[in-house]
Amino acid sequence: MMPFLNSKAIALTQGGIRGFFDKAKGYSNVINLGIGEPDIDTPKEIIDYAYNAMKEGNTHYTQNAGDLDVREVVAEYVRSYGIESNPSDEIILTCGGMGAVAMAILTIVSEGDEVIIQDPQWLNYCSQVKFAGGVPVQVPVKEEDNFVFKAESLEKYITDKTKVLMINSPNNPTGAVMSEQDMNDISQLAIKHNLFVISDEVYCELLYDGNKHKSIASLPGMKERTLIVNSLSKTFAMTGWRMGFAIGPKEIIAKLTVLQENLVACAPAPAQRAAKYALSTMCDVEKMVNMYEKRRNIIVDGLNNINGITCLKPSGAFYAFANIKKLGKTSVQFAEGLLEQEQVVVIPGSAFGPNGEGFIRAAYANSEENLRIALKRINNYANNLNA
Repeated sequence: MMPFLNSKAIALTQGGIRGFFDKAKGYSNVINLGIGEPDIDTPKEIIDYAYNAMKEGNTHYTQNAGDLDVREVVAEYVRSYGIESNPSDEIILTCGGMGAVAMAILTIVSEGDEVIIQDPQWLNYCSQVKFAGGVPVQVPVKEEDNFVFKAESLEKYITDKTKVLMINSPNNPTGAVMSEQDMNDISQLAIKHNLFVISDEVYCELLYDGNKHKSIASLPGMKERTLIVNSLSKTFAMTGWRMGFAIGPKEIIAKLTVLQENLVACAPAPAQRAAKYALSTMCDVEKMVNMYEKRRNIIVDGLNNINGITCLKPSGAFYAFANIKKLGKTSVQFAEGLLEQEQVVVIPGSAFGPNGEGFIRAAYANSEENLRIALKRINNYANNLNA
């Protein structure tokens, strides 16, 4: 029988993160430091608000861009970090941050357009760019630069086909946070080369050591060439609600809205209600950040006390990106061996791009007790490799 899949669908493959998540199902007593999902449930107040909204009839289609009163709350929220936006035509509510990124790429990227993406980086960006007919251009970032994009190295990869620059700060998988100077330098580069910027800010509330979020869209000349993508998944432990939003030039938002109409009609109505309450109250966010910061210190200190492993202290998100190069295994070999021998799931750095080789990503969205047990198991595994 003739195949019915088109060439782009055939080229789609499962990412390395989900692959290890699936492998872990074959083991008992597993501690999963792989998947980037809060280990806590959505705060009860958010659930109750959404439940009451559903009982009141909020179970129907909304406007394709989302209910206006929710978009107004989004506008008020982003105003807190320097972004002025018109909720009627510069904001869209989406099915998660992933939905916003995918629609943005499908709307902006044409066949053959180059999209600059840092390496290592969450690699769904690359898949989405390829599916849209674009060309992902992976730019290595260095451990000695704290895995932060540097304008001077990035500029070498810009060609006359470059159209879009993807940035993600705080970053997945490294936890790196761009400094204001680096952000300024990159904004000047975007203006100089007439690039559009997609700024993935889904971890913007998960910042430590007194860091405050800065959006590149707030810098001079950047609002008209930037699409901000955000999500409630990480900030409010709402991954399964599939609730995100995008903010950008009205011409872009208008086309995202039409595309969303053709794909899913609108973001889920109950999730929109939950978003209104969550963003209005920021309930439990400070408590959650304090919890993650404590866990970060546990896992980073623990990894740095293991012979053959070093780990920078991330400034945001909930990932530790540890260097395992001295242990003589590829990142895949290390991760597979750790799962088989010690039942701990980490993600090989190579799953995030070629420059991630020699590293592993460990998510510390897990209990302190589990983190301490995992560290003992990782230490046992490393000692066996060192023996």
